[in-house]
Amino acid sequence: MTAWRTWRTRLILVFAVLGPGFITANVDNDSGGILTYSQAGAQYGYTLLWTMIPITLALIVVQEMCARMGVVTGKGLSDLIREEFGLRVTFVVMILLVVVNFGNVIAEFSGIAGSMQLFHLSKYISVPVCAFLVWVLVVKGDYKSVEKIFLTASAFYIAYIIAGVLSRPDWHLALVETVKLPPRAVWRDQSYIYMTVGVIGTTIAPWMQFYLQASIVDKGVSVRQYKATRLDVIVGSIFTDVVAWFIIVACAATLFTHGIRNIAEAADAAQAMKPLAGDYAFILFAAGLFNASIFAASILPLSTAYTVCEGLGFESGLDKSFREAKFFYWFYTLLLAAGAAIVLIPNFPLVKFIILSQVLNGVLLPVILLFMLSLINRYELMGKYTNTRWFNIVAWATAIIVTILSLVLVWNTLHR
Repeated sequence: MTAWRTWRTRLILVFAVLGPGFITANVDNDSGGILTYSQAGAQYGYTLLWTMIPITLALIVVQEMCARMGVVTGKGLSDLIREEFGLRVTFVVMILLVVVNFGNVIAEFSGIAGSMQLFHLSKYISVPVCAFLVWVLVVKGDYKSVEKIFLTASAFYIAYIIAGVLSRPDWHLALVETVKLPPRAVWRDQSYIYMTVGVIGTTIAPWMQFYLQASIVDKGVSVRQYKATRLDVIVGSIFTDVVAWFIIVACAATLFTHGIRNIAEAADAAQAMKPLAGDYAFILFAAGLFNASIFAASILPLSTAYTVCEGLGFESGLDKSFREAKFFYWFYTLLLAAGAAIVLIPNFPLVKFIILSQVLNGVLLPVILLFMLSLINRYELMGKYTNTRWFNIVAWATAIIVTILSLVLVWNTLHR
C-alpha cells in the first residue's frame, strides 16, 4: 500500500509538471520537420532511420540543460544571456532570432494553407481564420488553459503513428535499419549526406531552448520538481522522435516503394499517399500536418515574444494581462499577422524565404549552444546543479556534432 502511494504521488507530480518539455519537443515536428522526414522516407526508404537514436539523445541532452537552468535560476535564457554577457550581445542575438523565427512562422502558415487545400479549403479562408483563433487562444487565455490546449495538440501527433501502421511497412527491415549504420558506399552520395544532415539538423532549433526555459519559468516549476521536469523533457524527446520515425516509415512504405521521390512541400506527401495507402492514411497524414502547423504557428511567435521581452527587459508571460505586458502581446500579434499575411501574397517566393530562415537557423544554433554551456557551468549561477564531468563530455560532444552538422547544412544549402 505504501509503495502504491509513493508511485501515485510520483505520477501526480509528473502530470503536474508535464508540459514545457513535452510541448517544446513536439513542436519541433512542425511543417518543416514533417517535410524533411517525408523527403527522407520518399528518397531513401528506411535507410535513414538510424539517425533517430542519435537525434533523440542530442535532443534530450540539450533540452535537459535548458530545463535545469530554468528551474534553478528562475530566469529565461534571454534574461541570463543579457545579465551575463551584456545588452549589446543580447540585442544582436535577438535580431537574428526574430528573423529566423519569422521565417519559421511563415513556414507554419504555409503548412496550414497546404493541409487545408487538400480538403478543398482555400488558403484565403483557412489562414486568416486560423491566425485569429491562435491569437484569441494566446491573448485571452492564461498559462494553464493554453498549456492544456497545447498538450492536447501534442497528443494528436499519434495520427502519424496510425498513418505509419496503415501504410503496411516492412517492420523487420525498418527495425533493422534503425539500429545499424548504413554501408560505407552511401557516403559517396552527396544527396544522401545532405539529407542525413537535414534530418539530424532539423531536430534542435534555437527557438526551442528559449521557449522551453521561458515556459518553465512562467509555469513556476521549483527545484523540488526538477526530477519530474527532467522526466517531462525525456518523455517529450522520445515521443516526438517516435513520431518522426513513423513519418519516415509511412513515406518509405508508400512513396519510396512506388518510385515517388520528389516532394516540394509536406502536403505533397499526404496527396501522393492517398492512392497508395488509402483514404484513412491520407486523412491522418493531412490532419496531422494541419495540427502540427497550427500548433507551431501558436508556439513560434510566442517563443519569439518571450525571448525578445526577456532580453530587453519587458514584462512577459501568459498570466499577465494585455495591459501589464503590452509589448509582449503586441509583438506576438505583429509576428502572427505578418506571417499569415505573407502566405496570402500571390506568387511570393515562400520556398526561398523559408530556406533563408533555415540557413540562419544553422548559423545561430552553435552560438546559442555555446552560451548555454558557458552559463550552465557557472557555479555562482547554478550552484550544485552545474554539469557533471560526464554530462559535460556528452553535452560538449553533442554541441560540437550539432554545430558541425548545422554548418554543413548551411554550406550545402548555399551551394545547391
